[in-house]
Amino acid sequence: MDRRSFIESCAARLGCATAAAALPQAWAADARPKAYSRALLVDEQRRPFKASSLRPLTNYVFHYPYEATPAFLLDLGKAAPPATLATKEHDSYAWPGGVGPRRSIVAFCAICAHRLVYPTRQVSFISFRRTRAAKGVRDELIHCCSENSQYDPAQGARVLSGPAEQPLCAVLLEHDPKADTLTAFATLGGELFGEFFRKYEMKLSLEVGARAVNPVGEQAVVRELERFCRNTIQC
Repeated sequence: MDRRSFIESCAARLGCATAAAALPQAWAADARPKAYSRALLVDEQRRPFKASSLRPLTNYVFHYPYEATPAFLLDLGKAAPPATLATKEHDSYAWPGGVGPRRSIVAFCAICAHRLVYPTRQVSFISFRRTRAAKGVRDELIHCCSENSQYDPAQGARVLSGPAEQPLCAVLLEHDPKADTLTAFATLGGELFGEFFRKYEMKLSLEVGARAVNPVGEQAVVRELERFCRNTIQC
């Protein structure tokens, strides 16, 4: 790394750390819906992403509500009914279920609620599994290879097995039936963004820079996880 790159990296790290230190109360885990900027989901060419283009039981990823916080987007191929869940502080909340014509489209924060494992460009130890993982309890769960926490996306990402203490935070979506578009507008459940930014301060400053803690803008790009990540670990 040359001198200029080193200085820029240090500056980005300082900016990320300063922002994370300034906003911990805003990221405290609770069960209330939290409104963020409305972000239209778009494809890699920045065209509106059509809900009908989702392949069922396939991993998709976008970033919301911050530039560095990934989320899974899934079409479960069947209706996901509303569910009552609770955070690790035992605050209950009502997840509204799936959206879209079949109410089968769901989105959840892709940061594991146990060790904050998340998908990066290089590797992902957490993903949706169409078939049962090696230590899985059944098919069609979100599985994290770090101590095998498993979440059911058809039940609001409820924890079915493993050490995770609460469901994955939900990303609330709005489906426009006429345009067939999806818009992210809020989160629901136990947020862990403060812990995430503090744990990965250096890593995020190098990968994303100071904008890691910036709220997303008016658009969020959707990609298949296999296109976003070089190596999706299967365990």
